[in-house]
Amino acid sequence: MIYGIPTYDLPLMGGVAFLSYLIGSIPFGLVLTALSGGGDIRKIGSGNIGATNVLRTGRKGLAAGTLALDGTKGAFAVFCAFVLCPFHTLAAESLAAIFAVAGHCFPVWLKFKGGKGVATGLGCILALMPGVGLCCCALWLIFAKVTRISSAGAIIAFAALPLLMIRPGRIDFNSPAYLAGVLIAVMILIRHHANITRLLKGTEPRIGQKGT
Repeated sequence: MIYGIPTYDLPLMGGVAFLSYLIGSIPFGLVLTALSGGGDIRKIGSGNIGATNVLRTGRKGLAAGTLALDGTKGAFAVFCAFVLCPFHTLAAESLAAIFAVAGHCFPVWLKFKGGKGVATGLGCILALMPGVGLCCCALWLIFAKVTRISSAGAIIAFAALPLLMIRPGRIDFNSPAYLAGVLIAVMILIRHHANITRLLKGTEPRIGQKGT
């Protein structure tokens, strides 16, 4: 048994992981930009499919739509796990969160070259642990506003995520939700490795500027 899940339920968990990956891999930034006549977002700015790069098209509404849909798909994947696995809810939801973010970051239809997972990760965490998710959103917004650098807010928010998940007086490192949060944070920070390098050099572009 893994996290109390009997062997005969593992195929169901595998189905949850696969469905969550498919949900997470929907490239809303690419789709919305193309449908609006903006062309291929991968050929604009940093080439990323996320909301920050969509903003570089100058269309704030399109960027907001991308942000909302990317966040929603993360939350939706967790909700689907809740419906499909009523007997192993937390484990299923945690698995769904991990694979939804993985789908966004590494979508098979885009040759595994996706976004950086920030909005999708926030959507997953909000659905999985609402209080922690709200704290992450607050950190992201505050530091993005103060620095005018979206990646700075995202990096700080997800670097803090493992600490935010520790409840006062109790450290449950064996919880599937804690494992999911750590893995999501690691994925997103790895996807931001180039941004971290530029931040240290002082060359990271500010919100609305061209860059990667």
